[in-house]
Amino acid sequence: MNIVWTEVVVAALLLASGGIVLTAALGLWRLPDFFARMHAPALASTLATWLVGAATIVHFSIREGQLSLHVWLAVVLLSITAPVTTMVLARAALFRRRHAGDDLPPPLAGELPRQPRDLDAADD
Repeated sequence: MNIVWTEVVVAALLLASGGIVLTAALGLWRLPDFFARMHAPALASTLATWLVGAATIVHFSIREGQLSLHVWLAVVLLSITAPVTTMVLARAALFRRRHAGDDLPPPLAGELPRQPRDLDAADD
């Protein structure tokens, strides 16, 4: 009888994770530009990873009869790398658009815009 409730909890966590990822996919489809589109998948992937990790912990802890926390390593690693990757992509896109001459907000106050290096002149 205990395993039935465990399966219901695991299924609910996995369905919630899938719903969050589906919502992020709709946000990716509906939002207007790159900078707005970045947020939906980055935030949703982190939350969905935590839900799948919780479902895995519940499933294997009940099945093995002891607390199984080894999956938290993957969850924590993904929770750290997903936002960092999103930030790096945003900075690269902002740099490319500024370099192309698009009308974007200027760099932070007090920060001078850097000029692109001429790689051919650096080789001399």
